[in-house]
Amino acid sequence: MTINALLFGASGMIGKGVLLECLEHPNVSKILAIGRKSCGVEHPKLTEIIHTDFLNYSTIEEKLSGFNACFFCLGVSSSGMTEQDYHLITHDYVVKAAEVLSVKNKDMTFCFVTGAGTDEKGKSRMMWARVKGKAENSLKLFPFKNLCLFRPAFVLPQKGTKSSYTFYKIIAPFYPLLRFVLPNYISNTAEVGQAMINAVLYGADRQVLESKDIIHLAQRSL
Repeated sequence: MTINALLFGASGMIGKGVLLECLEHPNVSKILAIGRKSCGVEHPKLTEIIHTDFLNYSTIEEKLSGFNACFFCLGVSSSGMTEQDYHLITHDYVVKAAEVLSVKNKDMTFCFVTGAGTDEKGKSRMMWARVKGKAENSLKLFPFKNLCLFRPAFVLPQKGTKSSYTFYKIIAPFYPLLRFVLPNYISNTAEVGQAMINAVLYGADRQVLESKDIIHLAQRSL
């Protein structure tokens, strides 16, 4: 099976990790990365579109067909944000993308990164958990071939990817120990990328994928 993938958020830590796995994988034929800025990578498989309005795709819509995978890794920390602004980026952006892509790509597997603790019931006291849960629920309404909701907990940068958060730099030396003690909760960017690719190639056993499910799916092969 050949994968033609759309990738949103390739300049972020997880998105960059997914991109690197796609570039290395023999089944991935082409990647179209869409983001506000360049991911800084050049490769024969990769094409980039710099796009600033994630509520309007009319200027690039003709370029968004012919894909059987979407890896939506675009996101932002809720720290210091109002619920309205966070809702716009976390919910509205992905829903608008799904609205366009579900019409133009009938054979698409849509992978969306939310996070551990996401609350699809909307009862959490944590604003980000409610908003991400609402985003998940909204995506379930679109007629994708498959929808995979990725809820990683702690994700360690791999293969040169970097996090903007100081916490990651502090915790990085302890990664082997944490992975040993908490193997079901500690994943890395390479595993997230490989799991997304495998979700397209082989499908996933469940729609919502927690860290342990992501790790398991990353290891799957025929």
